[in-house]
Amino acid sequence: MSNTKNYFAHGGNELVIGGKITFLPGSTVEGGEGLLDPMAGSPATLLPFLPDSEATTVAGLREDYNRLLAALRNAGLMEREAGDP
Repeated sequence: MSNTKNYFAHGGNELVIGGKITFLPGSTVEGGEGLLDPMAGSPATLLPFLPDSEATTVAGLREDYNRLLAALRNAGLMEREAGDP
């Protein structure tokens, strides 16, 4: 039994990280292009502009909230219905 959080597995072909990774100033990462991009492999999608809510009632706030949810769904950032893959 080991308490090592970061280790090589499968004959050194896989690096398992269970701890924190710290990048010091000047460090570089090679081969990670697009790795941290949202929806890697897809062109960047900007959500439509939604103005700040000026709702003065709960019903108005609900409408603004539902507009935000619809924008997230339409951009593919949220499932359209419960249980969608």
